[in-house]
Amino acid sequence: MVQSEQAILVAVSTVIFALLPDRAGAPRVHLPLVRRTRDPFGGQWALPGGWVRTDESLSDAGRRTLAETTGLRPSYLEQLYTFGRPDRSPGQRVISVVYSALVRNHQAAAADEGENVRWTAADDCTGLAFDHDEIVEYAVWRLRSKVQHAHVALHFLPEEFSLAELREVHEAILQRPLDPANFRRQVEHSGTIAATGGRQAGGRHRPPKLYRAVVPEGSAGPFSPAGPPA
Repeated sequence: MVQSEQAILVAVSTVIFALLPDRAGAPRVHLPLVRRTRDPFGGQWALPGGWVRTDESLSDAGRRTLAETTGLRPSYLEQLYTFGRPDRSPGQRVISVVYSALVRNHQAAAADEGENVRWTAADDCTGLAFDHDEIVEYAVWRLRSKVQHAHVALHFLPEEFSLAELREVHEAILQRPLDPANFRRQVEHSGTIAATGGRQAGGRHRPPKLYRAVVPEGSAGPFSPAGPPA
């Protein structure tokens, strides 16, 4: 018997990371989720996304669906990975191209939070629709592996920052404390930051030096292609 061919649908999903305070006020990696309003998985939380239209590119579809579902409009989206397991969507074959971006707190504040949109700590994202648990796990793994390159952490900071603020970003992503002296040596020799000559205002003690990012021309974005962790 010859099987009839099944149409393969293409969708996009987005993983947008921000460092937002947890209940104790400590920075923690968060991402926006949207509540599905129809089946399959009606009522469950999922990554923002949707179908790719015939007249748009994948990246344009990612930007459009993200804006429609959350109100977020990051200036930069990077293709993270493609998920296409045959059984990932009930009743139909769907391939999802996943995009990722890193946003600063003031950009995250633009999200249309409400009954159907919420920021959730990345490590608390379980029980999501489809295979989105797997997607989030992979995206977090990529973020933590890439943060060893200082320019990744710089996407969460303002244009000028102290080494303590930079270390705080690394610690929030890696979820472990870092030795300040060792961190200073590693970062200052990385070639990714440069002193501005200014100092941070305020405080009772000698104000810390301020730095800025030095990203080599033509360098890769915060993520680069790689397979999911084994």
